[in-house]
Amino acid sequence: MRLAQVRDEPLSVDEVLGAVRDPDAGGVGLFVGVVRRHDHTKGVEALDYSAHPTAEAVLARTAEQVLRDDVTAVAVTHRTGHLEVGDLAVVVAVSAPHRGPALEVCRELIDTLKTTVPIWKHQQFDDGSDEWVGLP
Repeated sequence: MRLAQVRDEPLSVDEVLGAVRDPDAGGVGLFVGVVRRHDHTKGVEALDYSAHPTAEAVLARTAEQVLRDDVTAVAVTHRTGHLEVGDLAVVVAVSAPHRGPALEVCRELIDTLKTTVPIWKHQQFDDGSDEWVGLP
């Protein structure tokens, strides 16, 4: 694992890709989570991510747990604070000698972090309502 951070500053796809680049890696799996303007049938105005103080440590452990012998490197960043539609919420990259493991582990990491890392999303909808997602 080369990078695992939770931050309240804008995320960079280039930073995360750069963290997993390696001369032994022929494939990189990448996931970029972006704030969308709708959730199910409601329009999203904006959202706020809150994180428990242990979130970054849990994120790092989660990234370490998905490492396998056929994976070269893993990097992940997750945003907190206020985000507008179009902002990057999470960036995950995994490099490996071949594309299969890179893509598999990338998907495993994003799926696992969404259920294990204590980060919560508070969505504000265009009809004035709101919703918390991911609360325990």
